[in-house]
Amino acid sequence: MTTETPRWYKSSYSSNGGACVEVAANLAASRGVVPVRDSKNTSGPVLTVAADAFSSFVDGVKTGTMGTN
Repeated sequence: MTTETPRWYKSSYSSNGGACVEVAANLAASRGVVPVRDSKNTSGPVLTVAADAFSSFVDGVKTGTMGTN
């Protein structure tokens, strides 16, 4: 069992006044998940997304194919 803690990261594109999320991608390899949280409420709830699903989401955003089949 790993005791690695999330290392939260916010995109450098997120300087728009705080309407963004943070991710802890460092847990993808060790736990197979990517935690996501609201950057304005860091002590609030965390959404845990399967690493492969998060990767597919990011790929879809980058290629502009998010939500298309």
